[in-house]
Amino acid sequence: MLRTSFIRENREKVLLGLKKRNFQEIHLIDEILILDGKKKIVQNVLNKILERENLISKKIGKIINSGEKTQIEFLKERSLFLKREKNNVNIKLQKIIKILEKKLNQIPNIPNDKIGNNFEKNDILFQEGKMNCNIETPLPHWELSKKFCLFDSNLGTQISAPGFSVCMGKGAKLQRSLIQFFLDKNIQASYKEYSLPYLINEKSGYSTGQIPDKENQMYFIERDNLYLIPTGEIPIMNCYRDKIFTDIDLPIKATTHTSCFRREAGSYGSKVRGLNRLHQFEKVEIIQITTQESSNISLEEMILHVKSILKSLNLPFRLIRLNAPDLGFSSSMTYDFEVYSIAQKKWLEVSSISNCNDFQSNRLNIKYRTLKGKMKYCHTLNGSSLALPRIMAALLENNQTKNKINIPKVLVPYTEFDHIK
Repeated sequence: MLRTSFIRENREKVLLGLKKRNFQEIHLIDEILILDGKKKIVQNVLNKILERENLISKKIGKIINSGEKTQIEFLKERSLFLKREKNNVNIKLQKIIKILEKKLNQIPNIPNDKIGNNFEKNDILFQEGKMNCNIETPLPHWELSKKFCLFDSNLGTQISAPGFSVCMGKGAKLQRSLIQFFLDKNIQASYKEYSLPYLINEKSGYSTGQIPDKENQMYFIERDNLYLIPTGEIPIMNCYRDKIFTDIDLPIKATTHTSCFRREAGSYGSKVRGLNRLHQFEKVEIIQITTQESSNISLEEMILHVKSILKSLNLPFRLIRLNAPDLGFSSSMTYDFEVYSIAQKKWLEVSSISNCNDFQSNRLNIKYRTLKGKMKYCHTLNGSSLALPRIMAALLENNQTKNKINIPKVLVPYTEFDHIK
């Protein structure tokens, strides 16, 4: 969440950033500043009442100690009057704070200065890997699944609903092997592993920016007032909520594997066929919590880390920098890795790596103390390392031959087989 002090000091920058995002509710910025002004006036009135109340309380104490009680009744009446005034002003203040917070919650993060506007396409920064296949007419992964009995979307529908899938046999082993491989690579890069709850409360969702922005896309268990996580970023970031670090403690690096649950499964067609888009999917997440000065260095480090994993899988991939309209609510800058699906002849997003600056840490209340003793909000970063379904799809399609699917060498120690036939 943007702080009102930041908005007041950087009004033009905020307005420009929101226009880049194609954010329609620009009027909220001036409404926020007006409300903040009213809040300060009412807070000053409340402070003066509290000063008078404190002064009267001290006078009553002195009179009681001196034995002179002629003014006590007057002072008690005055104290009672001030108490009523205090309650009325406090009600007014809380009402303003509630409205102000509601408006602030609607404002997304401000894009980094490097980010383009809504008239520009997302920037393709580089592309690597060979986009070829061992057979002339490669099958899409949903056809390969039928041929080799790897996963079953119809069974997922039978058990749950459309948008769910069941992995089986070597398909299940391949998915489990990828999860372990990704975790091992992350741990080798000094990310601390966490095993986390898949259910979160409202405060946890609010703290990372999914609530209220993405609330309608999350599964909600009304009876228990809990949400199923759409990403492992939420529970892992909330492990550090309300923490204060020193700049020597940073960066914090953590990783987790979770199932993720999202209502948005899209429309019908090839975009959502097979493993392309699911209501429930597996993902390995990495996060970093850094000083304000080092977050861009950490962002580059995370990009290089994910790049090295994709290279080891021998998949064709490219890196894209998102422009403002495509940024997530909390993100200031996001890079997407996409792998090429040889049978579908299209690029599939498998990782988003974002720098949220202090937007999340403001809600999470994560701070650090500098060597000079100054308190600052941390910067937070998150990224997929990696999301499983589309990696699975690309691996199956790009490594198929007429009668088998070859397994990348780095995965063989995990799968204990080098091909599927």
